[in-house]
Amino acid sequence: MSRDRRFFAGLVGVAAIVTYLVWTGISDTMMYFMTPSELIARAEANPALLEQGVKVSGNVVPGSYEQQTGELLHTFVVEDPDDPAVRLTVEFRHPLPDTFTDDVEVVMEGRYQVDGTFHASEVLTKCGSRYEAMPEEADYLYGDGGVSE
Repeated sequence: MSRDRRFFAGLVGVAAIVTYLVWTGISDTMMYFMTPSELIARAEANPALLEQGVKVSGNVVPGSYEQQTGELLHTFVVEDPDDPAVRLTVEFRHPLPDTFTDDVEVVMEGRYQVDGTFHASEVLTKCGSRYEAMPEEADYLYGDGGVSE
């Protein structure tokens, strides 16, 4: 009977260690993203936030995108989805995603600077929830497709 108890105690110990490792791994990799309003408010309340990497989500302001000639520097302005008056200037020094347009919703990872700019190390675009075929494609796919009977 003592052998069964030792086996059970070892099994419980291994399960506890695995649970701990999974829990700490998940909590270390989770990163909540903020809106520009939340980022600015938190940075004013806690300047140590400027030294941490954060994720920010917002809408690109139409007409704000610029690319510097001769170097890989993209700048654009992101507005808060809840309060469009709150805006954040973003600098990004890597190639942008193919789905990046002048009026797309983005999630960026990077650091907020003292001068009020956000230096992004990663930019992801949020895609629409559905894709629609172009009208002529839809006619071909769902209509008679130009085939006469």
